[in-house]
Amino acid sequence: MGLFDMFARKGPGALRKHAARAGNKRAQNPDRWESIQALAALGTAEATEALLKRFTFRIDPSITDQEEKEVAFQGVIAAGSHAVEPVRAFMRSSDSISWPLKMLESLVSPDEVVEELLWLLSTMDTEYERDPEKKIQVVAYLEDRRDAQIVEAVQPFLEDMNETVRFHAVGSILAQENAEAAREKLLPALLAEESVRVRARILDGFIDRAWGFEEPVREGVRKMLPAGYALDGEGRAHKG
Repeated sequence: MGLFDMFARKGPGALRKHAARAGNKRAQNPDRWESIQALAALGTAEATEALLKRFTFRIDPSITDQEEKEVAFQGVIAAGSHAVEPVRAFMRSSDSISWPLKMLESLVSPDEVVEELLWLLSTMDTEYERDPEKKIQVVAYLEDRRDAQIVEAVQPFLEDMNETVRFHAVGSILAQENAEAAREKLLPALLAEESVRVRARILDGFIDRAWGFEEPVREGVRKMLPAGYALDGEGRAHKG
């Protein structure tokens, strides 16, 4: 009897049993493994929701943890369109977007991935957070995406309380073809920035694009130059 026959015979009770075991860190490894495989074979939204719970915890040994997650991941992807909304919901509620983003990239177009990342960013602010990891991930992942909307969406995070967020915000902006739209925001960010690596990243962007600094701000910029940077007579930054 195949897995589908088993679920057809046992109905919702079987799904609930496997969902409970797959999402239970304290379940016996062989039992949890069996349930993950059973759910992965279903390809439904309900099974996808159950599989996603496996990504909310880690177990030892790490090789078993990775194997279980890989089977669960493949089961989610195999569900195709049935998995899209559960994955979106999981990405929005999860403390980390690494796994759900990887899933979403396999399920929808690159433009839809960017739209989801921008939506997540729109729910965040620039205030202090005890654990800013999710915000860091969203802004950092946008560095690898190309979309005209990214520059405007990321600009507020040039003033984020977290230095790593600011670092990736600069990178995300400078990675875009329309980065010049944020040039007027990058200058005050440079002048206010305490972090040497963030200042260097902004300056590298100005150097790469041959953007100069106007006379009124040059002295202020010179005071903020990290070691190894200088301004020439035309107000352009360079290294060395």
